[in-house]
Amino acid sequence: MALLEWNDALSLDLPLMDDTHREFVELVTHLERASDHELLPLWQTLVDHTEGHFGQEDRWMAATRFASGNCHAIQHKVVLQVLNEALQQVQDGREGAPLLRRLTQELAVWFPQHAQSMDAALALHLRRVGFDPLTGQVHAPEALPDDLIEGCGGGSCSTHPSEAVAG
Repeated sequence: MALLEWNDALSLDLPLMDDTHREFVELVTHLERASDHELLPLWQTLVDHTEGHFGQEDRWMAATRFASGNCHAIQHKVVLQVLNEALQQVQDGREGAPLLRRLTQELAVWFPQHAQSMDAALALHLRRVGFDPLTGQVHAPEALPDDLIEGCGGGSCSTHPSEAVAG
């Protein structure tokens, strides 16, 4: 059984986002099952996919009043940086298959959490404002927030530390 498999819990009822997420899950599964000599080209494919995947979501956030420094976009930047650094280390011969295998396992743990929290909040926001991912058109501009969304877009996020719930 793969570490990461597509399931209904990952579906966010936004077809273009769900399709992109399915592709990500498939790439992680291919990496998990790959031989050592297949890892590097598959990792490059994952990096390419993820750059497009995150870029797409970042553009959607920008079009619907998410601030560019929100935690969702920042997490995208950090994950891409890790993926690219691993690629560079393997290409330079400083690391090899064990690094890519460890990171593949980490991605399998990270992705469901990211999809079910940050991406779910984004999908809900996009539906609320009537955003069409194919055209970029907002069909309910009156539903756009007055201020930029600074947190992750979820109800548990706070834009100010003083508003954080002690836990």
